Amino acid sequence: MRAGEGGLFINGRVYTLDPTRPRAEAVAVTAGRIAAVGSTQEIRTAFPHLPVRDLGGRTVLPGFTDAHIHLPAFGLSLRRVELRTARSVREAVALVARAASRAQPGEWIRGQGWDKNVWSDDRFPARGDLDAAAPFHPVVLSSKDGHLLWVNSAALREAGIDRRTPDPAGGAIARDAQGEPTGVLKETAKDLLWRIVPEAGEELLEAAILDAQRLVHRLGITAIHNFTGTAGYDGPMTFAAFQRLAAKDALRLRVWMTIPEFTLEQARGLGLRTGFGNRWLRVGPVKIFADGTLGSQTAAMLEPFEGQPRNTGIAIHTREELVDLVGRAVSAGFWCAIHAIGDRANRWVLDAYEAHHEASTALAARHRIEHVQVIHPDDLPRLARLGVTASMQPVHATSDRDIADRYWGTRSRTAYAWRSLLRAGSALAFGSDAPVEPPDVFQGLYAAVTRTRSDEPDRPAWYPDEVLEIEEAVLAYTTGAAYAAGQESRQGRLAEGCYADFIALDRDIFAVSADDLLNAKVELTVAGGEVVYET
Repeated sequence: MRAGEGGLFINGRVYTLDPTRPRAEAVAVTAGRIAAVGSTQEIRTAFPHLPVRDLGGRTVLPGFTDAHIHLPAFGLSLRRVELRTARSVREAVALVARAASRAQPGEWIRGQGWDKNVWSDDRFPARGDLDAAAPFHPVVLSSKDGHLLWVNSAALREAGIDRRTPDPAGGAIARDAQGEPTGVLKETAKDLLWRIVPEAGEELLEAAILDAQRLVHRLGITAIHNFTGTAGYDGPMTFAAFQRLAAKDALRLRVWMTIPEFTLEQARGLGLRTGFGNRWLRVGPVKIFADGTLGSQTAAMLEPFEGQPRNTGIAIHTREELVDLVGRAVSAGFWCAIHAIGDRANRWVLDAYEAHHEASTALAARHRIEHVQVIHPDDLPRLARLGVTASMQPVHATSDRDIADRYWGTRSRTAYAWRSLLRAGSALAFGSDAPVEPPDVFQGLYAAVTRTRSDEPDRPAWYPDEVLEIEEAVLAYTTGAAYAAGQESRQGRLAEGCYADFIALDRDIFAVSADDLLNAKVELTVAGGEVVYET
């Protein structure tokens, strides 16, 4: 069925997530929206002329929203050197060497996913590790969290980075004892390299988005909050690619598009505001970085990292700069979404939101903190008090538990604190942060309800007081994400007038064990009334 044709989807086990009618058997679709939900008999009687699709008793839910994803980067990652599986510097270098052997002389080797925290040698890599593997190619490799770059000597030469190059504000060039760059660039220092890396062209960006769209449809995702990162193609180029695809009627995801902070003044000058757009593509909040990450030990902390007495991380902005940024965004009609990992970063972000709470309320802004990975107990209730959405990624907790304990120690008690935030009254919106983690919602649900890893079945749950019930976790991927984008009247529920975005599963995820969540499969995905994926 194409969007706009309409149809009846009958004989399902429909969870509407609409409190006025939580269960149904059938959904009627006209013009890409839900015309009615009810029993199969009611729907067939009310819409006798629409084509019928029998769901065969399958479980139906609203389509999932990934509330924090880098979709073009995820699509591009499918075409680049993937280092996620490497368990040592040597393994990572071997993967780069293989790519270099197939590349044209002088061609840039791009890759991502390295994580020194899981390497057997547990050290930061260096340019020398790469030089022998790719002597004739500049190499640029993003860390798993995207906040570090590992480059070789050829890339440093191309960028003109040497011992005389100063550290930029909010970043650092890792150096050896002689002051020479080691080949690791932290936070804003990455921009020194990104500015000279050849840009992804228009055709490549569009193809990457479409590749990613096909994959997330298979996972039951019908809407995304697309986040700009630090790569050169992020920002205007990405937004333009989404617009071209929408104009071609090729976009079948509801895209809530963040804009990077460096474009705020241009956006203000053009009169853009959060919420502008159409049913497929809308302008979202301004994306701001407050600090780095746990994995890179650049998260801004109130007290030093365990075992690193002089390291309290990197604050991308001062508290005063954050206050100014939020003020300028709100005065221009924009909501804000601020990346904050460490407890100091989260406190400063909340301070900035509090400074502009009255103006934000007048704007009806739904500000967010992206990740909220560790928060001081005194600050935890402030999100609810200020109406700030906690935009979090459940798989981060189970992926990061070991390094959280290593570098945060007992502070991890309020890390990834979903239950505590929910109990305090905060709104939760869940996502994946792909390509940092896979965009598999079922992995996220499993992490949320168990706080364990499936490959460690005998290991106890990590701070089990923070687990969620399955219903609460599903709401964070549906109604909570819709609320965060101001779309709760159109998305996240199956009710009359909502977009006809829904999925059919091979099992009832509300009635199976937590372990069985990982075996769940999407068998049908419908976006705007159109079947976009079917097994």
